[in-house]
Amino acid sequence: MVILTAKAGVTRDQVMAVMPDEIRATVQLYLNGKIREWYSRSDGRGVVFLLDAKDPSEAHAIMEGLPLSKLDLMDHEYIGVGPLLPLRLLVAKP
Repeated sequence: MVILTAKAGVTRDQVMAVMPDEIRATVQLYLNGKIREWYSRSDGRGVVFLLDAKDPSEAHAIMEGLPLSKLDLMDHEYIGVGPLLPLRLLVAKP
């Protein structure tokens, strides 16, 4: 999972100037199977992507190819996620 937020001091106008290219690039990542899900943050400060990546370093490489990242306008928080492990207890033999 990657949480993207505009860096401190970056204006909405700066982000919006790049948005057409950013949208095209994220759609291409979706069509290539790299972005599984995407969400807007409810506070309006960025987006959340669920990526198909084997680890945070691969997710980092994917995100660095996006226009907003290339222009160093966004902060990224990378969080590895996976299956909810306690659910294994439901299928374990007693």
